[in-house]
Amino acid sequence: MAEGPLDGVALPPPRPLDSIDQDILRILQADGRSSIRSVAERVHVSRANAYARINRLVEDGVIRGFSARVDHERAGHGTSAYITLKIVQNTWRTVRDHLRQLPGASHIALVGGDFDVLLLVHTPDNRALRELVLTRLQAIPEVLSTRTLLVFEEEDLEPDS
Repeated sequence: MAEGPLDGVALPPPRPLDSIDQDILRILQADGRSSIRSVAERVHVSRANAYARINRLVEDGVIRGFSARVDHERAGHGTSAYITLKIVQNTWRTVRDHLRQLPGASHIALVGGDFDVLLLVHTPDNRALRELVLTRLQAIPEVLSTRTLLVFEEEDLEPDS
């Protein structure tokens, strides 16, 4: 069994998704608040079948959760940045644990290439971003260097409701 990426919980091996499963995922990505009845009607299955499929998708780890998409600027976090980090070899898990605690961190990825980690953050302003990078990130012993890429404009590519 595979481990989940964040919580270390054992997941069953991946199963192939049929076209109904794919349609359910598209519907829920566009509107995570869709009712079971609405999903069932749109994919032409019974409510019981839709409910069972959604539960299986959750249990299998295909659906990791349901959340709201936030306009960070309107929520008071008008500064966004991607921060690249070079870290000490074999310290990913330790660094990841530190990064999870950072205010405004919204995406963390271990990557290959010229740097090791890509971090997306949303902060109230440039002063808060500077504080996060210079005080919090660079204080992590396993972080060798950082590079900050200020985001001027962003757009979610998630399906719209």
